[in-house]
Amino acid sequence: MARYLILIYGDETAWADATPEDFQREMVKHNTFQEQVNAMDGGKILGGEALTPTNTATSIRNGLVTDGPFADTKEALGGYYVVEAKDLDQAIAMGKLCPQDAGGVEVRPIMEF
Repeated sequence: MARYLILIYGDETAWADATPEDFQREMVKHNTFQEQVNAMDGGKILGGEALTPTNTATSIRNGLVTDGPFADTKEALGGYYVVEAKDLDQAIAMGKLCPQDAGGVEVRPIMEF
């Protein structure tokens, strides 16, 4: 089995006025996603987290510390899942199931050393 990272990107402004009910609806989608992945033959979620908005980021480049992300982008990294899959095709199938209402996901293999 190989490990993959599913990176979830989205437009942070879409959540600027979100209510607790909006977040609850999104959590239901993510819980369903987790159930679907764990039901796949060979599929397993190993971990994952939601990230705070980019305005809370601190960037360090060449020893210089600055507030904010490295680059201004319309879609920001909002969270991730670490999954185990039989192969890239299965990891992509998992990525297609991941909630991505205001953006998209990126599937990347994790290097094994």
